[in-house]
Amino acid sequence: MNIFSEKLIVWYAGNKRELPWRDTTDPYIIWISEIILQQTRVVQGYDYFLRFIHRFPNVTALAEASEDEVMKCWQGLGYYSRARNLHAAAKSMNGVFPTTYEGVRALKGVGDYTAAAICSFAYGMPYAVVDGNVYRVLSRYFGIDTSVDSTEGKKLFAALADEMMDKSQPAVYNQAIMDFGAI
Repeated sequence: MNIFSEKLIVWYAGNKRELPWRDTTDPYIIWISEIILQQTRVVQGYDYFLRFIHRFPNVTALAEASEDEVMKCWQGLGYYSRARNLHAAAKSMNGVFPTTYEGVRALKGVGDYTAAAICSFAYGMPYAVVDGNVYRVLSRYFGIDTSVDSTEGKKLFAALADEMMDKSQPAVYNQAIMDFGAI
């Protein structure tokens, strides 16, 4: 563990937000929370998450639902392609959530960030998450001016995030850096 990740994890232990998708290793719950929170602030997505999980408590329930039911439950969140992708991905799983990074990454609508989040939170796999909050923390801490939208910036931040991650605690580290960047 390096001093950066050590301090971040210590900070997180005393400051983490209590959220209903934390303290679980259920990949389905984590997946739903990550998709809902894409381009949505926690305060806005919180109630949607609770309603969605109540209505569709597992991948089978989501897969068996009609698209109209899924869309109705999603109504008001915007970015409706996310709901359609969730539904299509759930149908593709045959009731079993993938257990490898490659399998998770292959799900419709799941990119590198979401796959890293699911795999680190659910399975303890050492994949660093890189989102806007992570960019913000790393760029400020390390004084990086490289644009996060550039190819060079994406490679730089992905490598730095991986280097800084405590590989023995990837879930805790990833949640810590995202929470720190968010608040």
